[in-house]
Amino acid sequence: MTEQTFDLVVIGGGPGGYVAAIRAAQLGLKTAVIERELLGGICLNWGCIPTKALLRSSEAYHIMTHASAYGLKADNVSFDIAKIVERSRKVAKQLNGGVTMLLKKNKVTVIEGHARLAAAGKVTVDKKDSKKETVAAKNIILATGARARELPHLKADGKLIWTYRHAMTPDVMPKSILVVGSGAIGIEFASFYRDLGAEVTVVEMLDRVLPVEDEEISAFAQKAFVKQGMKILTSANVKELKPGKADVTAVVETKDGKTQEIKVERVILAIGITGNVEDLGLEAAGVKVEKGHVVTNQWGETNVKGVWAIGDLTGAPWLAHKASHEGVIAVEKIAGVKDVHPLDKGNIPGCTYCRPQVASVGLTEAKAKAAGREIKVGRFPFIGNGKAIALGESEGFIKTVFDAKTGELLGAHMIGAEVTELIHSYTLARTLETTEAELMHTVFPHPTLSEMLHESVLDAYGRALHI
Repeated sequence: MTEQTFDLVVIGGGPGGYVAAIRAAQLGLKTAVIERELLGGICLNWGCIPTKALLRSSEAYHIMTHASAYGLKADNVSFDIAKIVERSRKVAKQLNGGVTMLLKKNKVTVIEGHARLAAAGKVTVDKKDSKKETVAAKNIILATGARARELPHLKADGKLIWTYRHAMTPDVMPKSILVVGSGAIGIEFASFYRDLGAEVTVVEMLDRVLPVEDEEISAFAQKAFVKQGMKILTSANVKELKPGKADVTAVVETKDGKTQEIKVERVILAIGITGNVEDLGLEAAGVKVEKGHVVTNQWGETNVKGVWAIGDLTGAPWLAHKASHEGVIAVEKIAGVKDVHPLDKGNIPGCTYCRPQVASVGLTEAKAKAAGREIKVGRFPFIGNGKAIALGESEGFIKTVFDAKTGELLGAHMIGAEVTELIHSYTLARTLETTEAELMHTVFPHPTLSEMLHESVLDAYGRALHI
């Protein structure tokens, strides 16, 4: 058994792990990344990136089938699901290669295999060639991510009942799909398959879709999805899945206590995720785990000296950009960088790439009120924006929530075309502790969708110009 010594070992090469490794190398730390599957992790290979490639194809198909709305003709429009999947996989492969290059450029050692904590400052690696290796480091960052959650009565078989992985690489285009769960993952797949023509039913156990979003956003989204032809069942539970030869019968209990059977060709399970905490040596090392996630402090430190954890492994929000930021914070703390700031989770934006898109940051109106804040709320509709109308994307609105006494931007919530590209402006405003005054005095370019951000702020103070 060979042994290498490093200043820092990162277990997991996803968006948290590889970013942490690069930052460590920049700070002069001899660093290694241990990855058992593919560099870039779930996000790059099976999540964020390839799903956006899929959604781009379905968006393009939707526009093509509605070409007449733009004065264009496109007859006999069709698609090839195999080619759509092939493009998505090529995009993921290209970026996987990019991460490999970045780690090599920064002189980060990459070790392929499954890692476990062995002793203080020691990690053993089961390599793909069946050999074992020991790696020593004063500090170890766990960045093993998470996986799709299953329940005893809701388990994927990869054929008729899918997780997100199976839904990303269908061998055939299903005519009907039941999506269990209406969070970001569930709704994105619902949107993808609906735009390609599948009959889609979404079952959500809570009382509204996209339940983490502001209530107005959720209500608007549900109306939009129903208008597109989706069937939405909220306050409902899937009690049983009964696979047949070529279809699945779902037994669904609705909020009135009645049950109904829904027969579909495929089921997509999107009922949450759980941390990859198994077979890492955490129990033997004494690392504290609660509800499937590693417990850390604001810097990413676990209860065991020299062991750190970041990203999905540590719990919500399960977002790639949160993992990357946590990786930088942990590494800078390890390296002794001055003025390291802990992550303010209230400033982490959330994005859902359905049609229409949804994005948000900070407190919802309900949470602001529950916190005892006196608030001012502004709204501006897409129909009032010239660029949105010109794009043929007049569905949606921007909502801002301010503290009535201080002018603090408490939260911002959006639904509509390309709002995932707009939310960063409000995120930056919150990071800079900007008030309504600075936002009002900012000049927004015309004609752009971004003007709606300005108008929503103006509306909160009774000064909107275009509604």
